[in-house]
Amino acid sequence: MQHYLRLRARLLGRQLRELGWWRLLVLGALLGLATARALVTAATHPTLVWAVPPVVVLFVLSLHRRRADLPFLHMAAPEFRGWLAVEYALGSLPVAVVLLGWGRLGPALLTVMGASMVALVPAAATSASRQRWPTWFRSLAFEWVSIGRRPVLGLAWLALLAAAIITRANSTGPALAVLVWLLLTLETYGPAEPWSWLLPALRTPGVWLRQRVGWGLLYFGLTVAPLAAVLAVGPAGAGGTALVLGWCAMVLTMVVLAKYAFYPHATLGRLSQAGAVVVGLSVLGSNPAFFALLLACFLGLLLKSPNQLAQYRRE
Repeated sequence: MQHYLRLRARLLGRQLRELGWWRLLVLGALLGLATARALVTAATHPTLVWAVPPVVVLFVLSLHRRRADLPFLHMAAPEFRGWLAVEYALGSLPVAVVLLGWGRLGPALLTVMGASMVALVPAAATSASRQRWPTWFRSLAFEWVSIGRRPVLGLAWLALLAAAIITRANSTGPALAVLVWLLLTLETYGPAEPWSWLLPALRTPGVWLRQRVGWGLLYFGLTVAPLAAVLAVGPAGAGGTALVLGWCAMVLTMVVLAKYAFYPHATLGRLSQAGAVVVGLSVLGSNPAFFALLLACFLGLLLKSPNQLAQYRRE
């Protein structure tokens, strides 16, 4: 395990060097400020603070289920779950320290204990039980094909539509429904497909990226249309709805581009996607500097993604 931990530390250091110090500085500052602000807001509220432990547990669980080294750990160190429990507990310790600073002992303990218990959860099972023909639609819209196998998202969409209809007299409710649906669908673009999937399609990386963005915008537009219609008939009107949808389209495009900006490094891709979402959410505030930062991030991802995929070009 000592050799394995040293290897992980070296790999993380190499990935951070590839990310670059200025990207790391910008992403770290944005993610740190957004996380700290949300955490302090929750810690100061006597009821909202109890939402911190489940949020941390769900975040750690999503990372744990996608770990690529779990099969190796099963073979190399059968008692590896104790190591993972310590790792997850240490990772959640900064959150617990902030909660303790505000005198929230119970939520702090639940945060650390819940994060360490995630180590007992098995890895996500691969869905290879049934053979499917590689149809044209499945090969181009594979992210949204995977959404069709998650009925929870369908129930969430129905709940958001019902909430938007109930609060249609005020534009805040339908706008929040559109925002929540965007955040739910962005999770689809988290895992990067294997490089072998890309080789037949990367004769022209720019065309591939335009297809990815186009299919994402198409299916997001189709699914968000009822929510947008409820928003348009309210006080926001057609102009406000167009602004909301334009903002969603830009954030979705940045998340898709960030998926391939540091391909195939999943850690750097997830960091870039999180930074894109944080920058997009920051634009909703009143500071105009964040809009310039959003444009800079958009142009940076627009240049970085095709250059990264060009390394896998098949002539």
